Amino acid sequence: MNLIPEIDLFDEARLFVWRPTGVLNEDKVNQILALLTEQEKTLGRSYDRFSDLSQLDAVDLTFKYVFQVALYRRLTRAGREEIKSAFFVTSPEVARYIKLHAMVTDHSPLVVAMFDDRLKAAEWLSVSPALLAPK
Repeated sequence: MNLIPEIDLFDEARLFVWRPTGVLNEDKVNQILALLTEQEKTLGRSYDRFSDLSQLDAVDLTFKYVFQVALYRRLTRAGREEIKSAFFVTSPEVARYIKLHAMVTDHSPLVVAMFDDRLKAAEWLSVSPALLAPK
């Protein structure tokens, strides 16, 4: 699987970590969605996710696009195993997008939670806090 520098995959912990930088836009989100799909096909199983959005400079997304992505993720997870997706957010602007994503995916196998504390996110994901530390 071809990973980008913003991604770490921890097989033993079954954890997919994404640490985007710069501007979060549709191209970046589409790229990560493609990697998630490839990861599941290549490895034959899903991993929980941790997205560290604390290093973003800006967000260039529409609420319509975020809604569509969340709905897509909800539908593609239907009838499949539950996975957790933790978002580490330090900006109110970014938090609005994650809240929308969490609302649309609620009551689906994609369990979304937002955190402003890495230790709490690690506890929720049942992983070592060291895996969630910034690079």
